[in-house]
Amino acid sequence: MLAKRVIPCLDVNEGRVVKGVKYVDHVDAGDPVEQAKEYDRQMADELVFLDITASRDKRDIVLDMVRRVAEQVFIPFTVGGGVRTVQDIREILKAGADKTSIMTAALQNPSLITEGAERFGSQCIVVAIDAKRVPRAGRDDSYLGYAPEEEIEWKVWTHGGSQPTEVDALWWAEEAERLGAGELLVTSMDADGTKAGYDIELLRRISERVGIPVVASGGAGTVEHMYEALTVGKADAVLAASIFHFREYTVRRIKEELAAKGVAVRL
Repeated sequence: MLAKRVIPCLDVNEGRVVKGVKYVDHVDAGDPVEQAKEYDRQMADELVFLDITASRDKRDIVLDMVRRVAEQVFIPFTVGGGVRTVQDIREILKAGADKTSIMTAALQNPSLITEGAERFGSQCIVVAIDAKRVPRAGRDDSYLGYAPEEEIEWKVWTHGGSQPTEVDALWWAEEAERLGAGELLVTSMDADGTKAGYDIELLRRISERVGIPVVASGGAGTVEHMYEALTVGKADAVLAASIFHFREYTVRRIKEELAAKGVAVRL
């Protein structure tokens, strides 16, 4: 059995790690290089660095910061934000990243997934999916729970969660795999920053449809939330930000408690 992964996430804006709730009301959460060093010390399985305003502001990712972080960590390192071309992927990998996360550009130009996978290997191409529940007529579907499948749907948002689309998230997950993605980073916009738990149903639906690893993102507040995402949600990894940045949990503690629940993790 492959070990499940625990991954801290650095959402970076204007050179600082930030954390918000449902993609707004961001608060400062420290220096990205210092945070990265701490998570490397805690032996996180991986680290994700996302320049959260690069696509929205139509600018390139800050490669110098990527290099400085890469110099401090010895664990797999994924970088995303503002990735638009194969050359962008090349520059990020040259700067020290192991993988690139693509969201907006992947949807606007799906061939970028294939070209990136062919050039650098599918293991380097992570497609990020920011998904939001769409309320149906006469029914409030804003909660995070279970409901009959025909009553739930999720739509993809782009540009750092600022622009809605009509693309079905479940379909897009399957399509991203077909195009060559090696991994999916699935974030529930409804749950992001709430610490109320992941959108388990979204994770389960996607995980059952694809054969590549799914990283759960958005809503982690307790070890039990992570356990549910890895078991009921069938995710391969859990990503979190707030609970790590503000030292509510360490990576080690998360892993020890997951192991006590029977989850295979790297200790």
